[in-house]
Amino acid sequence: MNESQLADRVRHFVIEKFPLAKRKDLTDSDNLLETGVVDSLGILEVVTFLESEFKLEVSDEDLVPENFQSIISIAAFVRSKVPSAFRSSLDEDLSGIHSQRQG
Repeated sequence: MNESQLADRVRHFVIEKFPLAKRKDLTDSDNLLETGVVDSLGILEVVTFLESEFKLEVSDEDLVPENFQSIISIAAFVRSKVPSAFRSSLDEDLSGIHSQRQG
């Protein structure tokens, strides 16, 4: 999964789960907390989504505003927690190219 795909998945969740995000024409850099798109209970919903979608564990120490301010910051947080997901995606892409050359 590349960075764009990760941000797309996070954006889709935020827009589907939080009605205000649809009305505000949300961009990836908009501050979700300051604009009221996501509140403290909403952060818990985002955490639940991240844990189930990306198979990661969010600790109490991770629950800081900087990790959840925007779609960009959420995507960066996920990348920092699961860098292997991006390596395995690259490995799959390279494997597919190698297979095509042999065929």
